[in-house]
Amino acid sequence: MAKSGAVKKVVLAYSGGLDTSVILKWLQTTYDCEVVTFTADLGQGEELEPARNKALLLGIKPENIFIEDLRETFVRDFVMPMFRANAVYEGVYLLGTSIARPLIAQRQIEIARKVGADAVAHGATGKGNDQVRFELSYYALKPDIKIIAPWREWDLTSRTRLIAFAEEHQIPIAKDKRGEAPFSVDANLLHISAEGKVLEDPWETPPDYVYSRTVDPEKAPDTPTVIEIDFEKGDPVAVNGERLSPAALLTRLNKLGGDNGIGRLDLLENRFIGMKSRGVYETPGGTIWSVAHRAMEQITLERGAMHQKDELMPRYAELIYNGFWFSPEREMLQALIDKSQEYVTGTVRLKLYKGNVVVQGRKSPYSLYSLAHVTFEEDAVYDQHDAQGFIKLNALRLRLLNKQREVK
Repeated sequence: MAKSGAVKKVVLAYSGGLDTSVILKWLQTTYDCEVVTFTADLGQGEELEPARNKALLLGIKPENIFIEDLRETFVRDFVMPMFRANAVYEGVYLLGTSIARPLIAQRQIEIARKVGADAVAHGATGKGNDQVRFELSYYALKPDIKIIAPWREWDLTSRTRLIAFAEEHQIPIAKDKRGEAPFSVDANLLHISAEGKVLEDPWETPPDYVYSRTVDPEKAPDTPTVIEIDFEKGDPVAVNGERLSPAALLTRLNKLGGDNGIGRLDLLENRFIGMKSRGVYETPGGTIWSVAHRAMEQITLERGAMHQKDELMPRYAELIYNGFWFSPEREMLQALIDKSQEYVTGTVRLKLYKGNVVVQGRKSPYSLYSLAHVTFEEDAVYDQHDAQGFIKLNALRLRLLNKQREVK
């Protein structure tokens, strides 16, 4: 049903693939509105100029096509703050897809303000987490924005119908899109994920072709790779002594991790909307980064601060997974996390070997490690007799409780 007049101009998150190309044409025919396309380079490893050409082919004015390299922004302003928190969802997932959505949404809203658009649109389905992440971000940044989510509106509910619509409107279709794709892929500089089709049975082992960023750990080099990562205030700044920009550093770690089979994850996760889904993730550089940051904190963070961070981390990770990056509670937690990183500075040495990241050493000018206190040899700084009173005081409540129970 045509909705002419409901929207004048819409900014579409556009990849140039089949789904978003169909969405572009559907917006034109259904809403009879002007469409602005936004394509973000987040390090997905694909050439983006074809997206521009396809948008032009579909009648988009050159001034309404936005293609932007956001790799540095992505790593500096989104990935780095998240990794300062050691954020993992459900114990293992490094949130590679989750953390990309708020940046895309933020830039969409900025473009909408710039071009005077009254709506934004995305290609997320009505079953997944991404619709929530995009839309919570839209509303947080522009409360009165109109959101169009085609997968919740149209009747193109199958790949066959999508292709038929594309053919009807002369939308080019890549040959590998004719028929059922083996699985769905999402990629950025932090990770690549695969879901659906051949992965839908959680008992079945993922086929080798699912993996594209990492070699099979069994086929990785027999000789370990030893690297050093330098940190400043919780953020990695150099690899093997070479200072790199945030995106260049993650790219370097991705290459080192991928070559050594590091960062594979097969996860059955709980989506925010309630269902369980299986995802196969590859996060080679992020896995190295995560292990190294933990090691850096071990030598520089005081016990109370470290344990407080660990208690808050699951909540912080859940906020990102569920789409609340722009919420006040996430920002409050971020301030606490960033405060904790003031002295997380130094160097970590790691061994990369057949899927494993092994810490081999760490040092810091702000080290809290005192050999004088922990040595097994004689020392002049610690009186072991003090421990007796310490233990008795801590045992007092346990002794009183036990006496009370003995009375009964």
